Amino acid sequence: MFLLLFTISFLLTINSHSFHSNKVATSANFLSGGIYSMKQNFKDYFNLKTQNKILVEENNRLRQLLSNTQPDANFYSVDSTNILWKYNYVSARVINNSYSKSKNNLTLDHGIKDSIGIDMGVISSKGVVGIVNSVSANYATVQSVLNSNSQINAKLKNTDHFGTLVWQNGSPFEATLIDIPRQVQFNVGDTIVTDGKSTIFPEGILIGSIKDYKLAFNEDYYELTISLFNDMTNLRHVYVIRNKDAVEIRQLENALENVE
Repeated sequence: MFLLLFTISFLLTINSHSFHSNKVATSANFLSGGIYSMKQNFKDYFNLKTQNKILVEENNRLRQLLSNTQPDANFYSVDSTNILWKYNYVSARVINNSYSKSKNNLTLDHGIKDSIGIDMGVISSKGVVGIVNSVSANYATVQSVLNSNSQINAKLKNTDHFGTLVWQNGSPFEATLIDIPRQVQFNVGDTIVTDGKSTIFPEGILIGSIKDYKLAFNEDYYELTISLFNDMTNLRHVYVIRNKDAVEIRQLENALENVE
C-alpha cells in the first residue's frame, strides 16, 4: 500500500510541476541514451563497410561541387555576414531511431556538452532529418521528419514557391508538401529544398523530389507527395546545425509579437 501511494504521489508531482517533469525527462534521456549507445556501438562494428561507402559517396559529391564552382568577381567582396558563415555544424551519431510510429524520434550521442540545443536542425549527407526537441548533458532526441507534429518550411527549388512539409502517418519514404498555390507550375521529379525562412535550417538543404500531386479539398492549393532523399529507416551519421544568430532573431520577433 505504501509503494502504491508513493508511486501515485510521485506521478502527480511530476505532472503538476514543470521543474520535476524536466528533471525526470533529462534523467530518462541519460539512462536510455547510455543503453542505446552501447547497442549502436555493437551494430556499427558490423556496418563499417556500408558507412565507408556512404562517406566515399559524400566526398565524391563534395569534390564535384568544388570542381564545378566557377570563380566569381564578387566572391572576395563577401564578408563574414554571408549566410554561409552564420551556421556551425556538429557531427553526431544516431543511436536510436523509430520510423513505424505516428510520432517518430531519433536519439543522438551528443548533447549540451557538445553545444547542441533545442530547435536546432538535423541533416544527413542526403538531406533533412528533423529538429532537436530535447537535450541532456550527453544526448539529444530529435523530432523526425516522420512525426505527425513535424512542420518544416520548404520550397520548390525551381520556382521558390514555398509551403509546409508534413508527414501524414504514411510511408517512411514519403512526406507531403502542403499549401502550394494552384497557379504554381511544377513537374514530377522537381526538387524540394528548405526555404531558409526560419532560424532552424539554412536555405537550400535537400529534402526530396515530387512524386505525385493532387488538389486540396478547397481546390485552391496543391498537396505534393514528396519522395524523401534520406532513407529514414537507415540513419547512422548526422549533422546538427547551430544558427549563430538564432537567439537575436527570436528575441526581435518575440518583441514584435508582444507589441502586437
